[in-house]
Amino acid sequence: MTEKPSKEITIYDIAEVLGVAPSTVSRALKNHHSISDATIKRVRKQAKKMGYRSNIFAKNLRRQQTNTIGVIVPKLNSHFMSSALSGMEKVANTNGYNLIISQSSETAEKEASNVETMFKSRVDGLIVSLAYNTEDLKHFDQLAERNIPIIFFDRVADYHSSTNIVINNFKAGRMATNHLLDQGCRRIVHITGNQIRNVYEDRLRGYKKALKEHNIPFDPDLIIENRLNEEDGTEAAKQILDMTPRPDAVFAANDVCAVSCMATLKEHSISIPNDIAVVGFNNDPISRYVEPKLTTINYHGEEMGEIVVINLINHLKGDNHINATNTIILNSELIIRQSSKCCDS
Repeated sequence: MTEKPSKEITIYDIAEVLGVAPSTVSRALKNHHSISDATIKRVRKQAKKMGYRSNIFAKNLRRQQTNTIGVIVPKLNSHFMSSALSGMEKVANTNGYNLIISQSSETAEKEASNVETMFKSRVDGLIVSLAYNTEDLKHFDQLAERNIPIIFFDRVADYHSSTNIVINNFKAGRMATNHLLDQGCRRIVHITGNQIRNVYEDRLRGYKKALKEHNIPFDPDLIIENRLNEEDGTEAAKQILDMTPRPDAVFAANDVCAVSCMATLKEHSISIPNDIAVVGFNNDPISRYVEPKLTTINYHGEEMGEIVVINLINHLKGDNHINATNTIILNSELIIRQSSKCCDS
């Protein structure tokens, strides 16, 4: 087992191992024209082996702290994510920290590249909401091995040396489905996302639990799994229109998909909520302005962002310990609007 480095690796350490001058290492890492390709390759290989991070913030090398926090989110054009980032930035700035923000564009490959960039940027800690298809978490190992704290929020995973901050998605999914059942709905379509992501898996479990509590058999044909974007909402509506017997309700795992689905159903002369009731998730601003206004689950992105950064900064100051058993669960609530109020049994 490789021993974890006890101090920051410098070009002097690499030079000593390779038996070359520190200036040679420095130039090789910069691809200087005076250094041969063979030497550059040799130096870079050794630097990677030793866990060297290029010193972007040289003035902070001695104290090994940059007062910079990395944040990786799936996408920036999301009301929830923009709200969470607002909360993060407010707390970070108040405490003298800067944020480096990047988006994975919902791919594991881009997420891994972002993690590498954050590592090289010498962030003091990393905050992550996982991409749609991330399964292997090994790209976080280089940070964990250097004791750089990681906090996952919203979309989380079981990973050593990390803390998860979430809402109770199981409870929220159950609450949304129970609301539709209480309105008299019995054939409820659930539009969900990739089941490797905790948020969608837990919302589906809540949906199933509510059905069971009402003695309604689970029907897998009423589950539509997609990426929950606007186009997918349209396609889901087309699938619903082809179902026999036709469903009397839709519970979508986000508002963008719910609104798009609802609009397409209305274009086909489906009355919302008289023919099909609709519930979304996230309380995006669009949910308040669509007609009829959308029933949705509200959870507070800004509050989550604030709590994420508070916990990370407290850890960096030595006030708490980040570990995989530490999960913080925040509240959410159902906001009932016109889109779900009068479903007939």
